[in-house]
Amino acid sequence: MPELPTASVPVTVKKYSPLLRLWHWSSAAVVFGLLSTILFLRVIINMRGLLPKMQERLSEQGITATKEQLRGIGGLVSHRIWDWHIYLGVTLTLLLALRIVAELASPLVQRFRYRLRQAARLHDAMPDTAFRLRHSVLVKYSYLVFYLLLLVMVATGLCLVYADDVPALHELEHTIKEVHNVNMYLIIAFVVVHLGGVLWAELHKDHGITSDMIHGGETPVPDAARR
Repeated sequence: MPELPTASVPVTVKKYSPLLRLWHWSSAAVVFGLLSTILFLRVIINMRGLLPKMQERLSEQGITATKEQLRGIGGLVSHRIWDWHIYLGVTLTLLLALRIVAELASPLVQRFRYRLRQAARLHDAMPDTAFRLRHSVLVKYSYLVFYLLLLVMVATGLCLVYADDVPALHELEHTIKEVHNVNMYLIIAFVVVHLGGVLWAELHKDHGITSDMIHGGETPVPDAARR
């Protein structure tokens, strides 16, 4: 009696590798920490606005302090916060290196380059595709832009840390600081758009995006990627 053909069992792997998920959530925490230090310095500890209030409060207790003395005290607090900003920046540098390791060590179908190439290939093959596919391609390219922004943030941040010790960097310190600041606003814009996009997707057709980034999700392995 001839044997009946057996249906092939689809092979699946985690959509996101453990290293990528670790990088994603760790980087999110570090970026929010970096932005929090800036918010704390520029809004909460705004010495220009705090000095009159500090003098008024001290005068109520019979203590007289000049603005220079109060600026000195505020400078101690600011330096401590900047120290935390630097520590977080160094951590972000290490996490960026971890992202490169995750890209190289993960299976082919989990790599960003593969997913980007697959999405672009589908888009090129079907130029008149629905909004959903075009949106998927744009989202993946936005992640590429975000990686470049992180690279600029890390590079300019490290240059600012060592600007006082390296003459060539010291001469460019003002320009590097401007690039660093503009890059920070671009990252803030990306974070806002990213969070809004994830919320929109969760409430519409792409349920489980957040869960996939926590648990890994599942994705089929094409025949070409198994070889």
